[in-house]
Amino acid sequence: MSKTKEEGATRRNFLKLAGTAAPAAVAAASLSGKAEASELPTDETRMQDTAHTRAYIESTRF
Repeated sequence: MSKTKEEGATRRNFLKLAGTAAPAAVAAASLSGKAEASELPTDETRMQDTAHTRAYIESTRF
């Protein structure tokens, strides 16, 4: 069996690109300038402090 050379990107070339693209994206994001703080969730999205939720949290502790 002879292997033929295929035109286009190969799996190995894709993995090389993926391995170098991820750190480059992180570096670009860290050098982008100022960071914005996320807003705290409102009371509507937080878990309510009830006896039921306290019992659940207590049951999940080790």
